[in-house]
Amino acid sequence: MSEPLLAGAEDWIRTHVTPIGAIENAHERPWATVLRVPLADRAAWFKACGQVQSFEPRLSAGLFARWPDRVAEVLAHDDERAWLLLADAGKPVGAFGNPPEAWLAGLPLYAELQRGEAPHSPDHLAHGVPDLRVENLPARYEELLYRELPLESDEIGRLRRFAPRFAELCGELATQGVPETIQHDDLHMANLFAEGDRVRILDWGDSSISHPFASLVVTFRFLEETNKLPPSDPWFARLRDAYLEPWGPGLVDVFDLATRVGAFAHVIAWARQRDHLPEEARRKFDEPFAIILRRAVALDAEGPAS
Repeated sequence: MSEPLLAGAEDWIRTHVTPIGAIENAHERPWATVLRVPLADRAAWFKACGQVQSFEPRLSAGLFARWPDRVAEVLAHDDERAWLLLADAGKPVGAFGNPPEAWLAGLPLYAELQRGEAPHSPDHLAHGVPDLRVENLPARYEELLYRELPLESDEIGRLRRFAPRFAELCGELATQGVPETIQHDDLHMANLFAEGDRVRILDWGDSSISHPFASLVVTFRFLEETNKLPPSDPWFARLRDAYLEPWGPGLVDVFDLATRVGAFAHVIAWARQRDHLPEEARRKFDEPFAIILRRAVALDAEGPAS
């Protein structure tokens, strides 16, 4: 963040809260800058969103207005400048080792939010939340094939051969009757916060309007990679069922289909992020992007969804 912009941000922050010390840079990324604001009783957090996430302040404010018990408290927001000021929400569950028990508490709350937000999807789309609705995914997949991807040529070939089957899976998923809604798409241990017995979901800047069940693609990947849980671990079925409970019975097969499609929707979302990066930042970005791509590519060997 440039010095003039930082000075303007600090002035804006001080119109809403009273810092008791220096406002410090917590982290700076190509897509957002976060400042820590020390207050008398806690900290506040200022976020300046880049263009790719400029919808986040308005989205966060709307979610807080409707779901104040499960998202961060929004102290102020400026939609035009894409600025957001949040109250402290505790600690990320990653600080406690990413315990599955935290997700057992958080996922049903998140599912209830998603169900309740479905009627607001047209408004979210009209105000810049990315459109990854299932009906649009086959075309977005075709566009992906013409991008520069950090894969070997044989892997790109597998992606091309899978395109017709992906379109079939999307068509099947679109008929299942689950409403498309807000999909966080970055639902991992750094974005679920705990304070006492309360958990809150933060950082909605990677969100889209898409199939809701795809959210758990990221959650489950981090449980595999960070907690070293094998895919057969009983925790995955337990967390899936806790998440699905607010949606109603009989949705396990739909969940499996949605997470298979959702792995590619997640790739498409990452490609959008990559488009907004400066050239010098893409090499570092491509390291985790390649992992996500390869996990998705591996799914074409699973055969037809049941």
